[in-house]
Amino acid sequence: MKLKINGKESEIRSAPDTPLLWVLRDELGLTGTKFSCGVAVCGACTVQVDGAPVRSCVMPVKALEGKSVKTIEALSPDRSHVLQKAWIAQQVPQCGYCQSGFLMAADALLRDKGKPSDADIDAALGNICRCGTYPAMRLAIHQAAEMKA
Repeated sequence: MKLKINGKESEIRSAPDTPLLWVLRDELGLTGTKFSCGVAVCGACTVQVDGAPVRSCVMPVKALEGKSVKTIEALSPDRSHVLQKAWIAQQVPQCGYCQSGFLMAADALLRDKGKPSDADIDAALGNICRCGTYPAMRLAIHQAAEMKA
């Protein structure tokens, strides 16, 4: 099976029912996407499929044929993406484990809504952060929206 991941077509050798998360991490070496709960609740494994945030820990690769997958590695190799800059400026990460999932959800949000409200942000970021950095994330998303404008 072939999948388009971060703009590049990749040959996948895993079984069709293998969750995308394990194909990304174990087969393709894209370890920015994290495993946490394994049941699509926490959001640490969030990637984008055709631009929409999805939980990769429960998404079988057979469901992705003909679709485009974007992981955290595609934002930028040098932290130059507006969200990464804002995340750093607002000192969002504490432990940092969940941040790639939040960044992927925030990236989709900013693409869909250029200047999201706090309510838009809260609705789009259904991920769990044990460190509780939600207020800093909101500030960072507003900052990134201004930087994009």
